[in-house]
Amino acid sequence: MPAATKSPSAAPERSLTQRMEALNEANRIRTKRAQLKKDLRAGRSNVNVLLLSPPDYILSAKVSDLLLAVPKYGHVKVNKILAQCRISPSKTIGGLSQRQRAELVSHFRK
Repeated sequence: MPAATKSPSAAPERSLTQRMEALNEANRIRTKRAQLKKDLRAGRSNVNVLLLSPPDYILSAKVSDLLLAVPKYGHVKVNKILAQCRISPSKTIGGLSQRQRAELVSHFRK
């Protein structure tokens, strides 16, 4: 039996233009996320608003990364909140259920 040169789940070939567009989009998203985290740390953004109606560029961000940007919330406190809300540390903002969003928001309204 000959060895397969490509696995069936291999990524499709992309042109240089497509790769550059994807790179530019990824950089744009990283820049916006970094600014959002700075705004959260400085108190210019509200985590509740972001959880209830997240902008498109944070939908693929991990919930734990967003919560770590909130002042006075470190790894221990964030992991405790995620465990109480039954949310996996690897869960993304876009992957949260309505129940999970509501529980997280209730933690930050206290």
